[in-house]
Amino acid sequence: MNLRRASRRRFLGWSLAALGERALAEEAATRDSFPPVMPGRALRFPADEGSHPDFRIEWWYVTGWLKDDANRISGFQVTFFRTRPIDPGGNPSRFAPSQLMLAHVAVADPQRGKLLHEQRAGRAVFGLAGAAEGRTDVAIGSWRLTQDGNVYRASIRGRELALELALSATQPPLLHGEAGFSRKGPSPQSASYYYSLPQLAITGTAGPLDSIARVTGRAWFDHEWSSAPLEEPASGWDWMGINLDDGGALMAFRVRSPARANFWSGATLRRADGSVRVFSAQQVAWLPLREWRSPRTGAAYPVAWNVRIDELVITIEPLLDDQELDARTSTGTVYWEGAVTAQLERREIGRGYLEMTGYWRSFRP
Repeated sequence: MNLRRASRRRFLGWSLAALGERALAEEAATRDSFPPVMPGRALRFPADEGSHPDFRIEWWYVTGWLKDDANRISGFQVTFFRTRPIDPGGNPSRFAPSQLMLAHVAVADPQRGKLLHEQRAGRAVFGLAGAAEGRTDVAIGSWRLTQDGNVYRASIRGRELALELALSATQPPLLHGEAGFSRKGPSPQSASYYYSLPQLAITGTAGPLDSIARVTGRAWFDHEWSSAPLEEPASGWDWMGINLDDGGALMAFRVRSPARANFWSGATLRRADGSVRVFSAQQVAWLPLREWRSPRTGAAYPVAWNVRIDELVITIEPLLDDQELDARTSTGTVYWEGAVTAQLERREIGRGYLEMTGYWRSFRP
C-alpha cells in the first residue's frame, strides 16, 4: 500500500510539473523544445481533429446543456488534456512519459445545488492512455472521447457520475482569430491553433450514478493546441462559448492581469446565416456584475458578467453559483467551470459555458 501511494505521489508530481509553472522551466527551453504556433497555417479537417504530439499542450473540450424526460436541466463538461513534458534527456525507462494525459468531467446539477466532478491522469505508455493522430480519439483507461465521421462519443463512468453521449455535428468548424491562429497576447508568439464545433446535437444518458437519465441537448466542442505559455504579467483567463438560440454561436475570451484588468481579449461570432465576424482585442471587454465566494477554497469568482462585444452587451448568468472545480490532484489548480445563460436586453438568447481560471491563484499553463 505504501509503495502504491508513493508511486501515485510521484506520478501526480510529474503531472503537476507538466502543467504547472515548473514544467515551463525557462522560456528559452520551451522555445527550443516545442514547435511554435505560426500564422498562415491552414487547419485541415479531419486531420487536425487528432493529436499534435510535438506541441507542448493540447485539449479537447466538450460542454453543454442537457434535458431529461422530466424536463430537468443540467450542464456537463468533458475535457481531455495532452501535455508533452520538456525532454529530460536520455531517460531509457519504458515508464518515462513522452506524453501525459489528464481529464476532467463534471455535471452541474441544479437539483443538488452543486457541481459533481471527477478527474483522472495517466501516462501515455502501454496503451493505458493516449491521443491518436488524424482523428479525435483520446482516452485515459475507460474514459474516452472518440470521433466517427461527424459524430463524437463521450463515454465516462466515474465513482459518482456517468455520461454516454453521442454528439452530432450540425455545422462546419468555426475558426477563431486569423483562420484558426488565435492570438493570446501582444507578442506574435503568444498564440494557439483553435477551432470550435458549436451546436452539436446531443442524445444519450447522463447524471449521477443514482439517477442516470436519458437526455437530449446542445453542446459546444473546442480543440486547441499551443507551445507558448501566457505572457507576463497574465495570471489567468475568462472564456465563454455560447450556442445561440437562433442557430448562431459566440465565443469570447480575455486574458487577465493580476489586477483583473484586461490584458488581451477576442471574440468570434457566427450569425444564423453562417457568416462569421472576428473581433479584435480592442472590441471586447469583460465587466463583472456579481461575485460568489467558495466556502471550500475562499476563491472569489465573478459569476455574472456584462461582456461587451463591439456594440453588443451580453449579460452572462450562471445556472448555479457553485460550479467550482478542484483539480489539484491532476492539473494542480482550482477553477470555475459552469453552465450559463446569455441575455441581451434581459431576454435569453443562448446557453453555454463559462470558464474562469486564476482566481484561486495565478495560472499560466
